[in-house]
This record gives sequence, C-alpha cells and structure tokens, in this order.
Amino acid sequence: MDFREPVGREAPWGRSNRWLTVITVDPARFGATREEIRLALEAANIESRPVWKPMHLQPVFRDCEYVGSGVAEDLFERGLCLPSGTAMADADQRRVVEVIRRQIKNG
Repeated sequence: MDFREPVGREAPWGRSNRWLTVITVDPARFGATREEIRLALEAANIESRPVWKPMHLQPVFRDCEYVGSGVAEDLFERGLCLPSGTAMADADQRRVVEVIRRQIKNG
C-alpha cells in the first residue's frame, strides 16, 4: 500500500469491489512487523487478521505432500487483511491508514 496515495483512488481500468484488502509488510523497509501493525490496529479497536494460513500448514494436512516454493508461507508471515467493504466510509479508511502510518519507523 502506497501511503502517499489518497484514500479511495480507483484504477483507471476498473472499480474495486472492496471485498478484501490485504497489505504485505516488509519489516526491514517499514520498521514494524505485520503483528505489530495488527496489534496497533487492535488497540484502536480496528479488526484485522493475518492472511489465511496455507492449507499445507494446517495440522490436518501436515503429512500430505504439496508443491510449493515458499510464496504462500511468505504471504502468511507478512500479509495482513484490513477492514474493507462497500459500506466503509472514507473517514473509516483514513482512520485505518493513520494507525498504520503511525507504525512506520523506516522511510
């Protein structure tokens, strides 16, 4: 997410359904981990959650073979699902962005 862009900007070639908004966090560049951001949002009473755990990491599938290159695991470790939806007001979006911005320690 480029925090310099105005909230609510649409791509010129389409319109978002805002079903799912996810960011990936590079702690070295951002200065905070995905979990630190999640906890800051929680402290502000804003719900967020890690990206879904890959199926092959679920206990029921631990003995199953899988094909992968580490991408799913990386997205799970660095991805954070943010509040989203068509009913979310611009003020709500700005509030989420502001809490995340306050976590920036690098850049």
